[in-house]
Formats: sequence, structure tokens, C-alpha cells
Amino acid sequence: MPIDLIAGNRLTLLNSGGEFFPALIAAIDAAATEVQLETYIFEDDASGRPVAEALKRAAARGVTVRLLVDGFGAAGFAEALHPELLAAGVQALIYRRELARFSLRRHRLRRLHRKLASIDGRIAFVGGINIIDDLNRPGGRAPRYDYAVRVEGPLVSNVCGAMRRLWEIVTWASFRRRFRIGACPTAMQSAVGSQAAALVVRDNIRHRRAIEDAYLEAIEAARDEIIIANAYFLPGFRFRRALFAAAERGVRITILLQGKVEYRLQHYATQALYGALLDAGIRVFEYKPSFLHAKVAVADGEWATVGSSNIDPFSLLLAKEANLVVRDRIFACTLATSLAEAMRDGAEELRARDWKRLSWHSRLLRWTCYQLVRFAIGIAGYGGKH
Repeated sequence: MPIDLIAGNRLTLLNSGGEFFPALIAAIDAAATEVQLETYIFEDDASGRPVAEALKRAAARGVTVRLLVDGFGAAGFAEALHPELLAAGVQALIYRRELARFSLRRHRLRRLHRKLASIDGRIAFVGGINIIDDLNRPGGRAPRYDYAVRVEGPLVSNVCGAMRRLWEIVTWASFRRRFRIGACPTAMQSAVGSQAAALVVRDNIRHRRAIEDAYLEAIEAARDEIIIANAYFLPGFRFRRALFAAAERGVRITILLQGKVEYRLQHYATQALYGALLDAGIRVFEYKPSFLHAKVAVADGEWATVGSSNIDPFSLLLAKEANLVVRDRIFACTLATSLAEAMRDGAEELRARDWKRLSWHSRLLRWTCYQLVRFAIGIAGYGGKH
């Protein structure tokens, strides 16, 4: 089903935490009535502490502040920041706090992976950047590579509404009646720009395949070029088939992936797909300067997406995700240019001939990791074309 785009927005692409955190904090400090924030990770560190202080300042001047974090991704939040924020007047809730950390039971894997914010119904942020220091990794010398978008215009009301619906569900499940809320504040409905976009969410009720379908629609319609940058890339059969079909009809496809090993099983499972991608004529780059956490794509220089959803089973089948889908040449070209710079300055292109020279035990390692991931997906209740 085609996505209903909303026109009249002004979208600002934000590259990594260096641009995102100042923009978010400035919006919170300018809030007059309401701040809503959702994140998978919220750390008490060099990036998280300034955001927490901005939330506290807003609450102190009478702004209603609501914060929702994931119980797994923000595992240390309950002790580090939760009591402090509650004492300061921030309404803070934890999504699925009661977590057995190592479990393949399906409901335990359904995490809140969205990264959204809404301020006064006027400004929203949609993207993939967690509230965590970009350099908070052992030996980190360069910031995480990721994106977010600052949104102004009619689309803000959709972001606000999506966040309020989830907040209502969590407050009901948590028996926090005093945190119940009413309708959204009057959002900016008049056009402030010329860019058309939509908020696409993935959940386990009405929008189970919405983000994947948005990708597939763009891939199947592409005639010239597709660029994908993704932190955790392990697409299912439908997604791979669409990519191969696009390559067969002459579409230039470039995929930018993680070059640093963060989670070994997932990293090597992804590499098990390299041979088929390269044989199909798809260019594959690995980003080397830092951890790549981007979840973005561009098609034909006019379609783009920025959000929280990886192209892997966790994001596409289990987690709550939110992506912005944009149809605008200026925005798409801005993102494509940024990705081209990242590939030129900090990525290494893989060659089919070099990949085929891997030793048999290296190939066996990657094949085994891929099969283990498939087995885990099956245990969680998914399989086949997924």
C-alpha cells in the first residue's frame, strides 16, 4: 500500500550526535508547554547528562515533560537517572522493565527501539541516535556515524500522536494513572516548507511490516540508483530478492555497512551474504573510522528514509521502530552527498575477487554464524522467508 505523504514540512538532516544533541537541547530549552522524548538508550554520560539537565530545566519552569526509555537498552537508567528525573518533576517511564536479559522468547525481544521527540507540537525529531556519548566505546577515536531529522510542519502532529498512543499504553500497563494524558497540544498545521514526508512505524499490531514494505516499494520502483547505509544488515528473502531484481534491471546499488566488529555473531552472519551481493553487482562498503549506526537509504535521488530501523529480524519483525520517509530531491540529495563523503573518506570497498579468496575456515565461520542467527529467529517463532 502506498504511503500517504504529508506536504508542507521543513526537514533538517542532522549528522550524528554533534549536530543532533545541540538541536535537541535547544528545542527542549525553548519548550513552553510540553516535551515528549522516546529513546532506546539513555546513558548518564557526556551526552546523556546535558539532555537530562535540559529535561529538568523544562520541568522546573512548568513544562510537562514525558520520557519513555526501553528497559533493555537503558538497563542502567532505573538506578542512574530515573529517581533524579522523577524528583525533578519529569514523568519518566520504562518500557518492559522486567527483562530476563538472555531470552529468545518472542515477547521478551519486543523492545522499544524508536528515537523520537516532540516539543510543543511544533518541532519533532525522528532518527536513529540514542541518548549516549558518541565516543563512549573502548578505544573510540571518532563519533558514531548516525542520522536524525528535525521536523517542522504538519507532520509534527503525527509524531506527537504516535508518541502519545504508546505513552497511554505504557501508563495503563504500569498503573501510572497520574501520568495519563489527553489530546495532543495544537500542533503546527500550516505549511512551513515544501517537503513531503511520512512517519512510518513498525509495531506488532497494525503495522507489522510497514517499514519493510516502505523499503520494498522504493526498491521495486527504483530505476537508477539505490544507496543503503545500515548498522545491522541481515535482510530476509523478500528484501534480498527485491535487491537482486533491481540489480538485474540495471539499478546501481551501493550498501554501506559496519566495518568495526560490535556484535560478532551478527557481524559475521551479515558477511555470509557478501558473496551473493557482490556476485549480483551490488557494491559493498565497510565503514572503518567508528561504529556505524546509521539506518538510512536513498533511491533515485528523490526518495529517502531516516530512522531507527535496521534491516534485520530484530527491527523488521520484533521491535517498535519509527522511520521518516521523504520524497524530496533536495533532502535526498543532501543525504546521498553525506553518504558519498562517508564512503570516500572512511570506508573500504570490498571486491568480489578478494572475497572469494577467503580461506575455507573463514567461510565456515560466517556460514555458521548465519545459520545460528536463522536458528535463533526460528526459536523466537519466525522462519521461512523472514
